[in-house]
Amino acid sequence: ALWEAGYAAESRPEYLPDIAPTIQLPFFDEMGEIDTMIQDRWATGVSPGLHPVQFARDDLRRRGVLSVTDLRTAEADRRIEVGGLVTHRQRPSTAKGITFLNLEDETGVVNIVCSRGLWKAFRPVARESAALIVRGILQRSVDGVLSIVADRLETLEFAGAHQSRDFR
Repeated sequence: ALWEAGYAAESRPEYLPDIAPTIQLPFFDEMGEIDTMIQDRWATGVSPGLHPVQFARDDLRRRGVLSVTDLRTAEADRRIEVGGLVTHRQRPSTAKGITFLNLEDETGVVNIVCSRGLWKAFRPVARESAALIVRGILQRSVDGVLSIVADRLETLEFAGAHQSRDFR
């Protein structure tokens, strides 16, 4: 193949006489953590190292936005805010218009329950945002499963957002 010709010209000059590579490949700066994470997610859909929400965590904390881990110790039946990537949007035919989202941050995943009215009020944000800040009431089942009944959705902008798997 063509890309092997340069190597062959240098390592086996007897096979390709009077041939020398004339192109110097550019040297690139080493990628930082954010760029590496973005390229990993672009190429594979996942980042084996850092999670995108980690880079927004300081700003989220200043706003009082909780992580999924923080929800485990938060008081149930209270209004909270949580932020993360939307990994799924689902509207089962048996759910009477309710849409379920999965929101993922660097610490875990939480279920978000969106009523028909909320979905209608926040449709562009709910449907198109790769990442959200969700305000709502924290619910904890007797089995300890957490969910948030959303009353507000806001787009969370940051590098490394992705496309969710919607309505499959």
